[in-house]
Amino acid sequence: MTQAVNHVALLPLYAAAGTALLVLVADLAFARFQVLAGILGSIGTAVCALAVPGRPSTFCSGDLCSWITTPRAALTTVIFAALTAGVLALSTPALRMGLAPRGEFSFLLTCSMTGGVVVAYAGDLITLIVGLETLTLPLYVLVGLRRVRGSRAGTSAAVTFFLVSVVSTAVALLGAALLYAATGALHLSALTVGSGEFRSLAAVGAAMVVVGFAFKVAAVPLHAWAPATYDGAPVPVAAYLSTASKLGGVLALAAVVQRLDTGPLVAVLAVLTMTVGNLVALRQTRMVRLLAWSSVAQAGYIIAPLAAGAVGIDAALAYAVFFVALEFLAFSVITAFRAPGTDGGDLDDYRGAGRRNRWLAAAFVLAVAGLAGLPPGLAGLFAKVAIVQSLISANWGWLAGVVAINAVIALAYYVRAAALLYTAPDPVGVHLTGPVQAGPVAVADPDLLRAATHPRIAVARPVAAAIAVAAVVTVVLGFAPQAIFDFLNG
Repeated sequence: MTQAVNHVALLPLYAAAGTALLVLVADLAFARFQVLAGILGSIGTAVCALAVPGRPSTFCSGDLCSWITTPRAALTTVIFAALTAGVLALSTPALRMGLAPRGEFSFLLTCSMTGGVVVAYAGDLITLIVGLETLTLPLYVLVGLRRVRGSRAGTSAAVTFFLVSVVSTAVALLGAALLYAATGALHLSALTVGSGEFRSLAAVGAAMVVVGFAFKVAAVPLHAWAPATYDGAPVPVAAYLSTASKLGGVLALAAVVQRLDTGPLVAVLAVLTMTVGNLVALRQTRMVRLLAWSSVAQAGYIIAPLAAGAVGIDAALAYAVFFVALEFLAFSVITAFRAPGTDGGDLDDYRGAGRRNRWLAAAFVLAVAGLAGLPPGLAGLFAKVAIVQSLISANWGWLAGVVAINAVIALAYYVRAAALLYTAPDPVGVHLTGPVQAGPVAVADPDLLRAATHPRIAVARPVAAAIAVAAVVTVVLGFAPQAIFDFLNG
């Protein structure tokens, strides 16, 4: 029996969609308040997610519901809202300089946030896929919004992202259709591979759904779009792609693997993803591409416990939360180091950057140390321990061993990226006032040389605020990681 619509349960969706409309109205009626409207609306969306009393559900037919309120949904909605506000803050300098249209940028980003909210609360496959597409579609345009004369990197990245995404969505939809044909069920709580003559058909459908969703987390072999797209997009958009888009994919995978027997497939995807990501990252010479391949490897860590089914869900989602905080912090620091509108640059561009702003360098070290699972990044260390522990307890010890080996491999490029910030810069070619000599300039005062060759980096206030908040959240999660598990379990 169909129940009446519960509008209280839909408050987070109303707030997110209302934010997109508010930004659109602000763009039409005012000249400078689009970003502020987006940030305030994102905060309002997070508040609504936390304020919904109880666990109301809606769009129900009997015990099967298409919109389900859970602590997990509330937490991930808060994360989507925080990421939206953070990316808007990071983009403020570029938007002020006219490097991207304020209204369109803010509207598309808040529309993507709305899709993330739908994914968080989805109770059936169709709602889940619609939410993923709403999360992803605006990103095609955002990737190509970087206005750099003579550069087509953004356009090329957007087209690559779009084409691969269309194929993955088609695969997921076909898988959902096969599941429905074999079992007659689309609600997540009723998903099963079934038995009898249609079991093989349901198994194929389940595999196709998992493969389609694996694109969102850039899992191998559906990973090739990520490095080119991240490097071609504006750095703040790359930050959103590597965090919000990946979080949406993890939520989708977690929703289906706990009901479907896809453990071997997920395990193969996890091993390939973490191994390929780490090995290719070792050879990267560009900062954003290094982080892109790093995020591919991190996706392997995240989906590894999903091979164990329902027992690995909490570990995977907790790792995803820690990863999102650390990854956003890393991209935020890159945004601060680079001039508005430029790409992430080569690794050598960051040589000695720690001498230009020690606080930015410290924040970057905190981020990459956490991604590597080393102190002082305690959040990342705890996340990897939780992953390994969950796999061992579920009798997937060999997969836990692969995770541990890959974590050691990743140390090489994380340490290299952090060490470059404190490597002495090359003084050759620097011209200072004073006697001219053949070859490198000899300067008696090393402080004078440092000041002349590497002036201090000034950080815009919105960017500094985003970095400060991300750093504080990372530190808090490192000292109180159990709070995430407690929240996920209600």
